[in-house]
Amino acid sequence: MRLIIHNDSAEMSQWVAQYVVDRINKHKAATDQPFVLGLPTGSTPLGTYAELVKHYQNGNMSFQNVVTFNMDEYVGIPQNHPQSYYTFMWENFFSKIDIDPNNANILDGNASDLELECKNYEAKIESYNGIDLFLGGIGSDGHIAFNEPGSSLSSRTRLKTLNNTTVLDNARFFDEDISKVPTMALTVGVGTVLDANEVLLMVNGYSKALALRHIIEEPINHMWTGSALQLHKKAIIVCDEASTHELRVGTVRYFKGIQKLNNQNEFQSS
Repeated sequence: MRLIIHNDSAEMSQWVAQYVVDRINKHKAATDQPFVLGLPTGSTPLGTYAELVKHYQNGNMSFQNVVTFNMDEYVGIPQNHPQSYYTFMWENFFSKIDIDPNNANILDGNASDLELECKNYEAKIESYNGIDLFLGGIGSDGHIAFNEPGSSLSSRTRLKTLNNTTVLDNARFFDEDISKVPTMALTVGVGTVLDANEVLLMVNGYSKALALRHIIEEPINHMWTGSALQLHKKAIIVCDEASTHELRVGTVRYFKGIQKLNNQNEFQSS
């Protein structure tokens, strides 16, 4: 696992966006097959989406041969609801790039058969031979997607009941009214995320510091589902200084030292 620490969330977002652009362009140069990208919602990735839009507008890359799969969607609110993840993705990202709408996959929280919806989502991911790069974030309790504490680390896409911490965290998007926050969602599983060729988590702010400590320094634990990334062959966590508040000083120095050496090697080889 790599931990890359930036000064602030803006710098973090720029780095992640550049990484995505480089991966898509490298893939395009090697094959005609689509690049399959897993995507999150929430406040953390907004900066990255804005940076990716800039890259597209500046002609640095195209999304025409990119297929996306979002992590999750609320159950029971209309697709066009201001806080649905469908609306979030189209307002903040998809409408501003050249992606084929048919290639932007988001779970349907109003499907007549939610179990079948989840099964078909997994099958569609498999039809593309899996996800090349899965972007994600974590909740303050360390959950990834909507895999709440206690979720199976081998779980697949399914219906989940959201715990009180998640509902409280998301109330800020629903006028701080807990009664308006959906209590169920469809989500990819931890196992679904781990199947991706690469996983990149974005972590920012003091509120995520304890979760980052559990993911980086503590043993794998289903009560902190993001810690399952320790098992992944190519996992990267990109964070800001504020989120490292709970990490040991030695841990921070170690990863900063590794990153400094990586930067020197990249400079020398360019």
